[in-house]
Amino acid sequence: VGQALMPNLIPKEKLLNAIALGQATMHGSRLIGPLTMLPLLSLAGLEWAFLLCSGFYVVSIVQALRIKTISRGNMDIGKGFLVNISEGIPYVYKHPKLRLIVLMAFLHCGFTMSFESVLPVLSVDRFGASEGSDFSLLMMSVGAGALVAVFFLSGVVKESTKGRLFLNLGIISGVTPILLALSYNMPMAILAAILMGASQSGYMTLTHTMIQTITEDGIRGRVGAIYSIHIGGIMACMNLANGAFADLSVLKFTSFGGLKTFLSVDTMLSIGGILFVIAVALSWLIYTLRAIYQTGLPSTSNPKK
Repeated sequence: VGQALMPNLIPKEKLLNAIALGQATMHGSRLIGPLTMLPLLSLAGLEWAFLLCSGFYVVSIVQALRIKTISRGNMDIGKGFLVNISEGIPYVYKHPKLRLIVLMAFLHCGFTMSFESVLPVLSVDRFGASEGSDFSLLMMSVGAGALVAVFFLSGVVKESTKGRLFLNLGIISGVTPILLALSYNMPMAILAAILMGASQSGYMTLTHTMIQTITEDGIRGRVGAIYSIHIGGIMACMNLANGAFADLSVLKFTSFGGLKTFLSVDTMLSIGGILFVIAVALSWLIYTLRAIYQTGLPSTSNPKK
């Protein structure tokens, strides 16, 4: 809902800047959340940690109620809820740009962003770390990288720059899980996690911006819901699959010269990263995406084209 309202609150040319700052609050929670929870869990216990989280939810509700804006689009109030929301599905799949952008986001979330279930295994089995502290450290590193990236994007204005970043961040998003899999100590893993958070958050921020830009006002909320189902659904499914595969011995192998034993987790991270790099490379062959990579979105995008 918040993403759908944003284009009604700010000028269109500043949409990326606003979405980037909005994403900064979300990704910043990955940095600030574990940093806050760790000492609280040690000193006060789990109950007080949940109480603090509940307090933050109350603050967010109060702030959301202060938003005063209206949509410039129309929705048939005579139709039922399911009928109205289902209108977003054909809109996404019939729109040439939306269809491809949502598909790339779907592949991105499935192949590169479904890593939460494997980080605890990686930190414990690879580095011999305690589950709580080092897993939190890796998550904080992802959040720190994401925070830096979205603040950088908040200053990007030129459409051609956005297009080039969309391509380059997509490639980097595929490479960084492989770097994490190849890390043989905690400092290397932290650096890989920072780069992973930066590239992934930057890619998804640009994706959000493009979807909001080219979607008509009256159906923007429904398109956002369909988009969230796509990326949320694939991330949940792939996290489940990665967690299930994390202990499979058949996915473990030894690197060149027997110098390093790879875990199943490494294999899953590497395969996902490689597949997304291939997907981005193949997307260059599609004219619509190649045009976005080269020049960005047209300044006056017609959602029907």
